[in-house]
Amino acid sequence: MTKKIAVINDLSGFGRCSLTAAISVIASMGVQPCPLPTAILSAQTGFPSYFYDDYTDKMDAIREEWEKMHVSFDGICTGFLSGNRQIGKILGFLDAFYGKDTFLLVDPVMGDNGSRFDIFSSEFQSEMKELAARADIATPNLTELCLLTGADSRLAAEITEESEILKIAEQMAGEMMSGGTGEVVVTGIRVTDESTGEKKMGNLAVTKEKAVFSSFPLVDASYSGTGDLFASVIAGGRARGDALEESVELAGEMIGRAIRDSVGSGVPRDEGVDYEKYLYMLNSSSF
Repeated sequence: MTKKIAVINDLSGFGRCSLTAAISVIASMGVQPCPLPTAILSAQTGFPSYFYDDYTDKMDAIREEWEKMHVSFDGICTGFLSGNRQIGKILGFLDAFYGKDTFLLVDPVMGDNGSRFDIFSSEFQSEMKELAARADIATPNLTELCLLTGADSRLAAEITEESEILKIAEQMAGEMMSGGTGEVVVTGIRVTDESTGEKKMGNLAVTKEKAVFSSFPLVDASYSGTGDLFASVIAGGRARGDALEESVELAGEMIGRAIRDSVGSGVPRDEGVDYEKYLYMLNSSSF
């Protein structure tokens, strides 16, 4: 029977992010995505104007209908949440659908580039920390890792030496795991190789057994939705039984190719990367 993942995230018409990214990626990996929208947007929030319809008050209705259907999920994956109330809705969803054979992946969307997004409060940050503590896998970027562990988030912007930042990130990931999180993948770490001066971008997978850093030459560009693509590959990989470091490598390779193509084609940042042509890579963990 096909594996199923409940994907709890917003749906943006433009921007190649959130549910638009997750549905295509997870389906390409041979897993059924079951979307539960947290909001409906005409375009992701990087655009200068957009329609936004909050789905907080509709989330329980969808959950209740799924309960009537007696469905079950192999995984639950959370992304953008608009506020504290939605975290409460997630906890209710977990009460209904999270069991011993279900994994929870939390992408704790809260900030980037050394600061928390303005729309989120300190209370939201605290409750996101509680949600992440229940996750089997969490996929914070370096800023979010700092926010979840109480570290100075300026670390994310100020330290680039590879050995130093990886040591700090591994320690903070260990703190999260001590607090309950099963495994942590720290995404989008920009580093400078001390011996060669090469600038790289990579992702650090930390488990109880080891920490593995998977990196690629830095393409100095930032695009909407790459975090959603990454988390979706990790979720799809977990559902089909792939090793975590294998999924991290696959996600990094696919997204790296898409970024390089998008830069070469002059794709605007807010439109997201041209990843669709690389979905074929996800049919197998070997690329």
